Amino acid sequence: MKGGGGGGSGASAYGFPAKRRWKGLVIGVLGLVFLSMLVPLVFLLGLYNGFHTTAGYASDSQSSKPDVFQPNVIEPKKEVEGFIDESRETKESTGLQPPKVEEKPPKVEEKPRKVEEKRPKVEEKPPKVDALPKHTHENGTKVDGKVQATHRMIALDESGKPCEWKFGSYCIWREENREVIKDSMIKKLKDQLFVARAYYPSIAKLPKQGKLTQELKQNIQELERVLSESTTDRDLPLQIEKKSLNMEAAIVKAKSFPLDCNNVDKKLRQIYDMTEDEASFHMKQSAFLFQLAVQTMPKSLHCLSMQLTVEYFRTDSTNLELSQAEKYADPTLYHYIIFSKNILASSVVINSTVSHAKESGNQVFHVLTDGQNYFAMKLWFLRNSYKDATVEVLNVDHLKLHDEENATFVLPQEFRISFRTLTHSRTEYMSMFSHLHYLLPEIFKNLDKVVVLEDDVVVQRDLSALWSLDMGGKVNGAAQSCHVRLGELKSFLGEHSYNQDDCTWMSGLNVIDLAKWRELDLSQIFRGLVSEKLSKQDKSTDAAALRASLLTFQGQVYALDNSWSVYGLGHDYKVNVQDIEKAATLHYNGYLKPWLELGIPKYKAHWKKFLDREDLFLSKCNINP
Repeated sequence: MKGGGGGGSGASAYGFPAKRRWKGLVIGVLGLVFLSMLVPLVFLLGLYNGFHTTAGYASDSQSSKPDVFQPNVIEPKKEVEGFIDESRETKESTGLQPPKVEEKPPKVEEKPRKVEEKRPKVEEKPPKVDALPKHTHENGTKVDGKVQATHRMIALDESGKPCEWKFGSYCIWREENREVIKDSMIKKLKDQLFVARAYYPSIAKLPKQGKLTQELKQNIQELERVLSESTTDRDLPLQIEKKSLNMEAAIVKAKSFPLDCNNVDKKLRQIYDMTEDEASFHMKQSAFLFQLAVQTMPKSLHCLSMQLTVEYFRTDSTNLELSQAEKYADPTLYHYIIFSKNILASSVVINSTVSHAKESGNQVFHVLTDGQNYFAMKLWFLRNSYKDATVEVLNVDHLKLHDEENATFVLPQEFRISFRTLTHSRTEYMSMFSHLHYLLPEIFKNLDKVVVLEDDVVVQRDLSALWSLDMGGKVNGAAQSCHVRLGELKSFLGEHSYNQDDCTWMSGLNVIDLAKWRELDLSQIFRGLVSEKLSKQDKSTDAAALRASLLTFQGQVYALDNSWSVYGLGHDYKVNVQDIEKAATLHYNGYLKPWLELGIPKYKAHWKKFLDREDLFLSKCNINP
């Protein structure tokens, strides 16, 4: 019994602690399960708002914003104020607000807190533009002579964040050149037609979908007919909204069917290729039409020349001509040379020069033209007077010159030179003398000094000071273009000796010392350089003339002050307005001449104000409708 009793008592002694350990393990497991279920419920019920996450939010906003603005910080306080103000407007517009902070933030967050207190002041008075990085002409545009730097504060990407610091000046350019979408309905209809054509073949193959196929086909045909008759929203019929909705409904139905994506993708690619080919064709066509428009005489100007030529032979022109031959060769007067085939252009040059002259009686204009326009030019200048100035019209085809090969009429040459590197490219425009200019010493044998004006020039100031200009023994007084230096044209100019740092010169306004020209025999030097270039298997006479002109006047160019001439009005849309107002002459070198419809509109007013709009022949040819 003792043994048995002892055994029973031993079992009870060791069994009880084992049960306690087992129960404790069960309670621990149940507690872990309960906690694992409680934590997600806490977050789902939004109880995390009561936790202290303010420090993390503030530190994120504090660390992210200066990182974007850090590269160009000059005045940190102003920069941060302006940036915080901009981001605040973006948040208010989108309706996103950070969570409210109930407790005081730690010391690390004092700086953002101070910025938030200054926000109302920033709204009342925007930050100064001076605090921003400088906005130069190289990475922006000038409008009315002032740099528009405010775009740096509003250049935002698609998410509403400032993108200039990430993408550079592209963001500024995008904001400055953003255009309102025109003819939005036309574009919408084209997009619908594009999608409907892509889905139509797949829908037509589905069984029992003849009704939807017919509906798509009718809508496609209807939109094709409308778009063939309309190019703008104004041309669209009144029921176009209903037709667009019908097409949209048909497209939605087509998209609801499970289709083979490969067929739709194949059709879309076919349409894309066709559209790309069509766009390429239109680009080539527009380029050709542009060249045709800028290099040919407009129909109205051709009409004017023909009308004046017919009228010249109808009237007795001998009674209209005045005997002023003594002024044509008087070296004491101011002689201006103009090469032109354009009646209106040469008339504007003379009218603008005389209008600003202090004394017009001592001005003599020699207009050199070809045989086709000679009689029209002659009658025009006989019918129109320019104060007390004298105008002589010369037919180059009838001049008796020793160098008859180069006596054909050629206008001053204009060249477009492109420089390309691995990183960037630039294009510069140059205007240069033609072969005919090198016959001036022979044509005007009695004159020692002349001023050569091109027919795309407008005079805004008295030019009499050019006659007393001391050129230091140089032959050609011209405006210099230091955008192109002779060293950059080394491969083009060849191995001749010249200063590579010298700037190239421009024709348009040139003061020519004919006496010094004859002394140095520059005409013969020019002909020798041209023949040398042509003998080296280079048949481009224009390129040979450019090279010869640059080398002929090497060391013989007197640089005129920049206030005498502003050039580029025929190709550059960003010429400084203040420079235009202060310049003595405006040169419309480039393709976009002021008498063409393609001319730059904001520069045309300077040319048109010197045009005689009341002439009978102008109204006949519809030049001034």
